[in-house]
Amino acid sequence: MYETKTPKYKKLYLDKRNAKVSGVCAGLGDYFGIDPMVIRIATVIVSLFGGLGVTLIGYILLAIFLDPKPLDMFENKREGEFWKSVRTEPKNTVRDIRHKFRDIERRLRAAEAHVTSPQYNLHREINDLDK
Repeated sequence: MYETKTPKYKKLYLDKRNAKVSGVCAGLGDYFGIDPMVIRIATVIVSLFGGLGVTLIGYILLAIFLDPKPLDMFENKREGEFWKSVRTEPKNTVRDIRHKFRDIERRLRAAEAHVTSPQYNLHREINDLDK
């Protein structure tokens, strides 16, 4: 049977859309939340100052063994930004989600207090008389 693979959002992929050669630097930039041009410049600098062999071997190995990033991995931009922040700053992401849940809970409590208040029942009864 043919199974479709679900993309793993925390996995390192080749980024063929933003590739200059094979997508290794673009994939690393996407994974770490850094502009791919910075990765490319750092790769050239390391290669120029004596690390050409290691850089070239590493680049070739990554190009061979990394899977290409699925084209439909992030349906919208907000989803992509969320998963990038999870990868690069997981503590901040958890803090932000906790803050959002606290805000939702606060608003829910306010709505419950309003609906269960005697004034709400009185206003509802008055509105029912108008009909």
